[in-house]
Amino acid sequence: MVMQNKWKLSIACSAFAILALPMAAYGQDASASEEEAAEDTGEIIVTGFRGSLNSALNAKRNESAAVDSIVSEELGKFPDSNLAESMQRIPGVALARGDGGEGRNISVRGLGSGFTRVRINGMEGTAQTGSSDIFGAGNYGRSFDFNVFPSEIFSELSVRKTPSANVEEGSLGATVDLSAPKPLSAKDDFVLSLTAKGIYNELSKKIDPRASLLISKKFADGTFGVLATLAYSNRKIREGGYSAVNILPTYVNGGFCSPIGATVQNPVNNAGNGTDALNCSTGNPRTGSLAVYNQILAATGPSGRPGGGVFLPRIPRYLNSQQDAERIGGTLSLQWQPSDDTEISLDGVYSRFDVNRFDNYIDALSLARNLTNQGQPMVSVRELEVDANGSLVYGRFDGVDLRAESLADRFRTTVAQGALNFSHNFSDTFKVKGLAGYSRSIFHNYERLTVNVDALDTPNFIIDFRDGGSIPTLSYGIDVSNPANFRFAPSVTPVGGNTIVQGNFNTRNRRAVTENQTYELNGEWDVAEGFKLSIGGQHRISDYKAKFLTVPGALQNPRTLPAGTTVASFTRQITGLDQIIPGAFSSFLGVDFDAWRTATGYTDALNCGVECGNDAPEVLEKISSGYLMVNFETDVLPFPIRGDAGMRFVHTNQSTVGFIPATAPAGSPFPTIGVRAQVDRSYDDWLPSANLVAELTPNLLARFSMAQVLSRPELGSLTPSGSVTQTTRTATLGNPFLDPIRASTFDAGLEWYFRPGSLLSVAYFRKNIGTYIQQVSSLIPYNQTGLPDSLLAGTPASPTDLFTVSRVANTPGGKLQGYEVNMQMPFNFLPGILGNFGMLANYTRVKSKIQYVLQSVNGVPTLTTTADLVGLSKNAASGTLYYEDSKFSIRGTANYRGGFIRQIPSGANDSDVLGNHSTLYVDLATSYAINDKIKLIFEAQNLTDEHNVLFIDSVRQDPLFDTRIGRTFTFGATVKF
Repeated sequence: MVMQNKWKLSIACSAFAILALPMAAYGQDASASEEEAAEDTGEIIVTGFRGSLNSALNAKRNESAAVDSIVSEELGKFPDSNLAESMQRIPGVALARGDGGEGRNISVRGLGSGFTRVRINGMEGTAQTGSSDIFGAGNYGRSFDFNVFPSEIFSELSVRKTPSANVEEGSLGATVDLSAPKPLSAKDDFVLSLTAKGIYNELSKKIDPRASLLISKKFADGTFGVLATLAYSNRKIREGGYSAVNILPTYVNGGFCSPIGATVQNPVNNAGNGTDALNCSTGNPRTGSLAVYNQILAATGPSGRPGGGVFLPRIPRYLNSQQDAERIGGTLSLQWQPSDDTEISLDGVYSRFDVNRFDNYIDALSLARNLTNQGQPMVSVRELEVDANGSLVYGRFDGVDLRAESLADRFRTTVAQGALNFSHNFSDTFKVKGLAGYSRSIFHNYERLTVNVDALDTPNFIIDFRDGGSIPTLSYGIDVSNPANFRFAPSVTPVGGNTIVQGNFNTRNRRAVTENQTYELNGEWDVAEGFKLSIGGQHRISDYKAKFLTVPGALQNPRTLPAGTTVASFTRQITGLDQIIPGAFSSFLGVDFDAWRTATGYTDALNCGVECGNDAPEVLEKISSGYLMVNFETDVLPFPIRGDAGMRFVHTNQSTVGFIPATAPAGSPFPTIGVRAQVDRSYDDWLPSANLVAELTPNLLARFSMAQVLSRPELGSLTPSGSVTQTTRTATLGNPFLDPIRASTFDAGLEWYFRPGSLLSVAYFRKNIGTYIQQVSSLIPYNQTGLPDSLLAGTPASPTDLFTVSRVANTPGGKLQGYEVNMQMPFNFLPGILGNFGMLANYTRVKSKIQYVLQSVNGVPTLTTTADLVGLSKNAASGTLYYEDSKFSIRGTANYRGGFIRQIPSGANDSDVLGNHSTLYVDLATSYAINDKIKLIFEAQNLTDEHNVLFIDSVRQDPLFDTRIGRTFTFGATVKF
C-alpha cells in the first residue's frame, strides 16, 4: 500500500508539473504577480492565494499560543470547497472522510474529532449528521461534522493547538474557530460577487450545480455595514465497492455442513429441517469436499477450537451507493463601529444539509447465521484456499442463502445560530468585550428503512481474492437480477425445525436536538507597559435531547403479499456496477421503496419509542467558568519575550436522563416499556495554562506551552440507560458518572521566518492522558447492574446469575507525543516566471501508548492490551505546489494519512483491531481572471482515483470495506458587479 501511494504521488506530481509549466508561460513576471500598488508610500499588497497564505502567516507569528489559520483569498472566496479538506494543509491535522469521499471531520495531533471543539463566530457550535454504517451511521456525540456547512459562507478558520486561560475548555486536541465575513472588512463600500459551478463525477456521470452569492454594503461613512452570503449545492453521488461486514473464524456459527464420509455428522439428523445423512437441509444436498472439511477442522488457530484458524467474511457483498445531497447555507452580519472605541456586531449563520441515500447489496448471508436460522451449518464447502494466516483467498460454496438488501436512508441536519458581539474601550487602558449567543442544531434521520428479499440454499457461490486486491470477484449460481429467484414472505419454523427467513424489513427514526446558549463578559486592563491583565466569565448551557424510534422485532417480519403481487411488483434493476468494479455483474436486484409500500401497505405508524422500551436520552450541561490571565511582553533578557499565563476555573452541572427497559403491563402490544431514570451530578476543574514566545532573533521564534486540559465524555455514553439479552446473559449500560478525559500537555517549537511570506518550523508536543474512556466488559451478578429483576421474568436467567456487562468506564490513560515539521515558501527570489511559484509542505509524526481494558471482574481488569490511540495516524503529510500571477493561478495538493485504528477490540472473535489503511488524495485547483470582474475556475479532486480500505486484525489485515468514489471535476466562474 505504501509503494502504491508513492507511485500515485509520483504520477500526480509529474502530471501537475506538465500541466503547470506551459500555462505559466502565459503569466506575468514575479513582481506583477504579487504586487498591487496601493499608495505612493510604496506599500505592496499581496493578493490571491499567496495573499491568504501571508495573512495566515502573520496571524500565526503574532499569536502567543500555537495557532494556524486559513484565510479567504478575497471576500467571499474560501480557498477550498470543503472546510475539513482545507485544514489538511495545517500541520498536525488529519482528515476523516465520509460518504462520497467528502471531508467530514478532523483529528489533530492524533486526537480524533471527539476531542476537538469548534466555535462559530466565537460561540461553540454543534453539527451532527448521518452517514453509512461503515462511517458510524450517524453522529450523536460531540464531534463536529464540517460537511454540514458550505465553505463559501466563511472567510477564515483557525486551529488553536495550545490553550490559553481565556479560551473555553473542552478540547484535548484543538479548538477550531470558524469566522464569517464582516462588512466593514471589505475594501469597497459595495461588493456583489456571484460564483456558479458545475460538478462532474466520473462514477455518477452527472453535472451538479453549486453556486454562491455575497453582497456587502457600507453606510454612514463606513461606520455601519451589512453583509449577506448564500450558498447552494446539489450533488448526485455514486460509489461502489465491497463490504465484508465482519471477519469470523469458522467455528463461530457452528461450522459447516459435513460432507458424506465425515467421521462426525454436522448438523445432526432433524426431520423438521430435512437434515439427514445425504442432505444439509431440505433440497440442499451434502456436496462438500471431505479434504476441505478436514482442512478446516484441523486449523485450530489461536482459539484452540476446530476451525478457529480459518477466517471468512461474515457477509461478503458488493456495494452500490447513490446519494442525492443538497446543501444550502448563508450568513447575515450587521456591524456597527461608530468610533474607534466601540464595535457591535450581530452575526447569524444558517445551514441545511439534506441527504437521500440508497444503498444496494447482494449478500451471501449464510456465513453470518447459525443453525437456528438455517445458516452456516447448512453450507457445503467444495473448494477452499487460505493463506498462511488462515485468511480466505478463494472459496466455492453450496447451500448459500443470498439476500438482495436495499436501504433508504433519509436525513436532514439544520443548524441556526445568532451571536451578538460587542466591545468598548472605556479608556486607553481598559476595554470590555462580551458575547451573547444561541444556536440550535437538529439532526433528523427521519427514515432508515431496509427491505430484504432472499434466495435460499443457492449453489456455486464463489468468492475470489486471488488477484491480490482488496475487492474480490463474487459470482453466484443464480441470476441475481431475476426477481423470480427471490422471496419476500413471513419467516416459517417447520415442526421440530429451525426458522427459515424468507425476507424481512427493519426501520428506525432518530432525531437529536442540541440547543446551546453562551453568555460571556471579558475585561482587559493595561496595567503597565508590556503587562495586561484579563479577567472574564462565561456561562454555557447545552441541552441535548434525542429520540430513537424503531419497529419492535416481533413486527419486522413481512406480511404475506396480496394475491397477484410478487417480488417483481416492487423491485428494480441496479445497473452499471461493472463500470465501477471490474469483474462485477452488470445488473442486480434492488427494491423500489414506493412500490414496496404500495404492495405491502406499510406505514411508519409501526415506529415506537419509550412505550416499547426504546431509548430517548437527554443530557443537560450547565457550565460556569471564570479566568484570570496575564499577557506580558518584556525586553529584560537579551531577546524579547512575550506570552500569557493564567488560570481557568470551571464548574459543570450535569443532568442526564435515560430509559431503562421494564416488563410491559398486561395487554400491552409490546414486551417491554421504558422507565425514566435521571442522574444529577456536578464537578469542578482548575485549568492552568501558559504560553511563552521568545524572539531569539527578529526572525527566529521559540514557543513553549504548558496546560491542564479536559475533554468531556460523549453524550451517548452519559445516559443512565441499559438493555439486556437474557438468553446470552449479556447487558449494555450507560454511565452517567463518567469523569472527563483529563490531560497535562507540553509543547515546544521553533519558527524561522527566513524570508517574507516564508516559514520553516518544527514543533514537539506531549500529552499525558491521566484518564481515558473505554467500553469495558465485566462479569458481574445481574442484581448489581441496576436493571430491574422483572426483565428476567419467564426466562432461564435469575438475578444472581453472572452477566457479561458492557459499560463505558474511565480507565488508565497513557502518553501521546510527536513532532511536526512545516515549511511555507514562495519562490519570489527566482527570476522571471519562476518567481510566481511557491510551495507548502508539512509532516507530522505521532505515537501513543494507551492501555485498553478488554475485560474486568468487579471493576478489576483481567484482560488488557496496549496499542495506539483510536483514530491516531502515526504519519500524516501534506504538500502543495502552486503558481500564481496577476491572471492565472494553479495549485496541486497531495494529502497523505497513515493507517490508523478504528476500534479496539475489533468486535470479532479472534481479531484484535479494526483499522483503516493509509490514503493519499491528490487535488488540483486553477483559476484565470479574464479581467477585474470575471474569473474562470477549474478544479479536480482525487486525481489518482484513491480508494478507502478498512481491514480487521493487525496481523491478517483482512479487507473489510473498500469503496471507490472516482474523480470529480469542477468548472465555473466568479463574477463581481
